[in-house]
Amino acid sequence: MLKKAFSLAPFGRYYFNTIFIVILIFAVQLVTITIGTFAFVNYKFVGHRVVLFFILLQLMIPPSALLIPNFATIWFLGLFNTKLAIVLPYFGSAFGLFLMRQAFLGVPKSLVHAGIIDGCSWWQLLIHIYLPPSIPILIAFGLSSITWHWNDFLWPLIIINSPKARPLTAGLVRFTQLGEIGARWSLLAAATIIVIAPLFFAFLIFQKRFIQCFINSGIK
Repeated sequence: MLKKAFSLAPFGRYYFNTIFIVILIFAVQLVTITIGTFAFVNYKFVGHRVVLFFILLQLMIPPSALLIPNFATIWFLGLFNTKLAIVLPYFGSAFGLFLMRQAFLGVPKSLVHAGIIDGCSWWQLLIHIYLPPSIPILIAFGLSSITWHWNDFLWPLIIINSPKARPLTAGLVRFTQLGEIGARWSLLAAATIIVIAPLFFAFLIFQKRFIQCFINSGIK
């Protein structure tokens, strides 16, 4: 059944799209959350607490509530039915900024002051002083980000019509249209296994390291 399900959809293309999407999202998030957190921790500009409050307020908003405004923005930019449309709303992460802020606040000020005295620029402070002790939190956030966007279904389904740009989860829709009266559930179940298999086996192989990363990051 798995072989038959694999032959009924271009899973190779779906896997490529999904891997491209999750890696691009995490790479951009890595830049935005680290630079943004550095700014909030070190530059006390007027209204920085208010700005931080509204950024963290996003954590309380369900993703489904943002579908319409995100869709309107993507349509206005002319990006509908492109892979960029999938990744663009996720380039920033309030959750990632919150985690990194907690990590950066734990960096001893004496190290920061020593770096400033030695003539470090802001990016040298970020790379050599703030980031090294924050690696466990970055790994924990990366695992969360990759897992979330690998399994994301609703947003790619709404914003992508072209089979060439679909990720794995949106590609499952194909298996709901095979039967004369709807889905062929056996094939749909087999296709679902194909979608979740990489994450499942990755967790089985590296579960101790995964758990250790979350413990080191302070996430319980």
